Amino acid sequence: MEGLYLAGDSRIHRLPAQVKVVAALFFVLVVVTTPRERVLAFAGYAVLVAAVAALAAIPPLRMLRRMMIEVPFVVFAVLLPVFGLGERVTVLGGVSLSVEGLWAAWNILAKATLGVAVAVILGATTRPQDVVGGLARLRLPALLVQITGFMVRYVDVVVDEATRMRTAMAARGFTARHLNAWPAVARSLGTLFVRTYERGERVHVAMLSRGYDGSAKAWSLGTSPAGPTVWATGLALPAAALAVAGAAWWSTW
Repeated sequence: MEGLYLAGDSRIHRLPAQVKVVAALFFVLVVVTTPRERVLAFAGYAVLVAAVAALAAIPPLRMLRRMMIEVPFVVFAVLLPVFGLGERVTVLGGVSLSVEGLWAAWNILAKATLGVAVAVILGATTRPQDVVGGLARLRLPALLVQITGFMVRYVDVVVDEATRMRTAMAARGFTARHLNAWPAVARSLGTLFVRTYERGERVHVAMLSRGYDGSAKAWSLGTSPAGPTVWATGLALPAAALAVAGAAWWSTW
């Protein structure tokens, strides 16, 4: 998961993780609660996100590559106007599209794109372990913090294990090109699960032998606290988004 992080020394990078997590959450809440008809409001949100990305010195191409994760949502949204019900309009080429489907597609695309963009910025400017420390400082339930922390620490280990198994299978001439290969794939996934479970058991025993008591405090040791000035700086993005939403509410947008 370290591959998500882009090393830098911008003001966004220097903000404590808990501040960035809260700012991202509030911004997304403002976006998702904005009526879909306020089109210019979403344009304002996009300008704010672009400004933060520029301030964090994130290359545009890197942003676009990371945002490709929303492609399934895009495909789903594109199909809505075609199969939607209700009033229909005819566009170029004589294609009939649903008006409600068009609005629904716009709603999904606009809000999902903005949410994914904010998540990409958060991941590019914050190390995964710092995000976990930020969650601990925000006093999230200890069990949730621990589960997230272990996932962050060991997901790369599991991926490496799966890569070694795939390499070993390929070295023995295995190729998953046909349906008759699925039994072998299923067995390899079962083996991977067993190995992962056993590794987790060994890690847990090793942690207990070193004094681990199940507390979430250890996760926040590397995360710096945040004062009022830092919080005010970090919450500037959701505050600006709220101002845009307010302007859209009182205008004829």
